[in-house]
Amino acid sequence: MLRGIHPLLGPELLHALRTMGHGDEIVIADANFPASTLGCPVVRADGVLAEPLLEAILTHFPLDTFAPASAFRMAMVDTPDVVPPVCVSFQKIITRLAGNFQIEPLERFAFYERSRKAAYVVATGELQLYANVILKKGVVRKEELAQFG
Repeated sequence: MLRGIHPLLGPELLHALRTMGHGDEIVIADANFPASTLGCPVVRADGVLAEPLLEAILTHFPLDTFAPASAFRMAMVDTPDVVPPVCVSFQKIITRLAGNFQIEPLERFAFYERSRKAAYVVATGELQLYANVILKKGVVRKEELAQFG
């Protein structure tokens, strides 16, 4: 344990977040997501639910303010205009911790394709369907690190 680091962020996930640069993307994926077959590195977070993990990540991870969209969700296959309850929750967490970023829906296979290009996929133990979100990393500004000299 470390002070100031959310306890859900294990060493592998902290390493992943720290190595990512501006514009890199990370996928928080539910337990049914094909994380291991996409080709990008997978960080296991078995037993961790997606909503608290999103909150933990966003305590340290800025979203990209230069991109037209910095958060994406998988649209439901049969009813793409319906927003699943877990994604409504994701939106509330993002708004509270990152600001006025709207989660953009992507068709299922477009979501998979975008995920293939991600820096990392975090495979959670989340059982809610469509509990998948992609985050695009922004910049950490000098003034945000003022406490460290």
